[in-house]
Amino acid sequence: MEVKDIIKEENLVFKKTGLLTDKILSYCPGCGHGVAHRIVMEVIEEMGIAEDTIGIAPVGCSVLAYEFMNIDMQQVPHGRAPATATGIKRCWPDKFVFTYQGDGDLAAIGTSETIHACNRGENITIIFINNGIYGMTGGQMAPTTLPGMKSSTTPYGRDVELMGNPIKMTELVAHLPGTYYISRQAVHTPLSVRRAKKAIQKAFETQKQNKGLSFVEIVSNCNSGWKMTPIQANKWMEENMFPFYPLGDIKVDGKIIDK
Repeated sequence: MEVKDIIKEENLVFKKTGLLTDKILSYCPGCGHGVAHRIVMEVIEEMGIAEDTIGIAPVGCSVLAYEFMNIDMQQVPHGRAPATATGIKRCWPDKFVFTYQGDGDLAAIGTSETIHACNRGENITIIFINNGIYGMTGGQMAPTTLPGMKSSTTPYGRDVELMGNPIKMTELVAHLPGTYYISRQAVHTPLSVRRAKKAIQKAFETQKQNKGLSFVEIVSNCNSGWKMTPIQANKWMEENMFPFYPLGDIKVDGKIIDK
């Protein structure tokens, strides 16, 4: 290796993981999906488990994850990712199996699959992107849409008396005996990205130790669906989403953390 190459290597502060393809991301500029994809693939690369990992991509904005994640991927119908992940993991228990799901997928049509996989304690990892809206299909109200939050189907804001309250899936599954590690993070700042990556790594390590199901929620924006610029969306997320969906670990080593 020449001196110039050594200098370049020493000055290197960031290098794209080889587990992301070179395909241009289809997500809207400012969306958190791209960052979430990167840290998931970085964790898999750093753990050296790429050849033994299978990802599940259902319907929604995450449906094209198999275009960007350079590992074995399986596409499944809307909401069925935990059920498919269960089958794959039981057939190949030595594989690392994870789902990558949005809130419309996981908390609406896939509520049953999510709840029962968590309750059974399937030894899989669920990564849950929560932007409080149906991002792909037109910005409709989702189960996670905040009270008073506007969407294409709630132009005057979500009325909880008419439409019910948002579902806090992460707190809900934390109370199920089969879940071992539960965390809620974000990816809108460098610090939040580091914390989210640490949570995802712990989730995969939990699976490696056969401890049960890990569930990592990432609160993200949907600047297109929210009709905001990325900067406005991040600010709105901090001021509105985080108070309702507070960040941090919720259940560690099978025990709910008192806050």
